[in-house]
Amino acid sequence: MEVVVLADSHLTGGLDALSTQLLDALAVADVVLHAGDVTSPRALAELESVTTAYAVLGNNDRALVGALPETRQLDLDGVSVAMVHDSGPRQGRPRRLHRRFPGVDLVVFGHSHVPINEMGEGGQLLFNPGSPTQRRSQPHRTFGRLRIARGVILHHDIEIVA
Repeated sequence: MEVVVLADSHLTGGLDALSTQLLDALAVADVVLHAGDVTSPRALAELESVTTAYAVLGNNDRALVGALPETRQLDLDGVSVAMVHDSGPRQGRPRRLHRRFPGVDLVVFGHSHVPINEMGEGGQLLFNPGSPTQRRSQPHRTFGRLRIARGVILHHDIEIVA
C-alpha cells in the first residue's frame, strides 16, 4: 500500500497550488493522510476524489469544523495509525504520544511545519511530513511517503518538494 502523508498544506482553493511532483505522488497513492490545516473544503474534496483520504482538523481549518475529527485512528493493511494535528511541544513528545495512543504503530501529526521521521516509545513511529507549501523556518517544503504491507511499515521517508 502506497501512502502519501500531508500536513499544513494551507490551501485556499483546490489542489492546484501543489507541486507537480506531489500531484504525481497523489495519483499513484492508495491512501492519503492529511494531519490538519487543509484549510479549504474544496482541497479536501479534491483529495478525496483522487484517492482514499483521511484527515484531521487543524487549528486553521475553520471552514472544516464539524466535518473533520480532531483525532483519528485507523488500520492500514494491519498497521495501526493515529492522527492528530498538534502533538504539543517537542520536549516529552514521544512519551506523550505513546500515552495518548497506546498500542498504535504510527502517529501522524503536523502543526509545526517541521518534518519528523523518528522512532518514539515502544517502537512507535512518529511522523510529521512538514508542509508541502509553507516551509517557514525549514530549508525545504516537504511531504511524506510510506509503504505498508501486511502489518509492516516497509518504507517511511520525507521527500523534498522540488
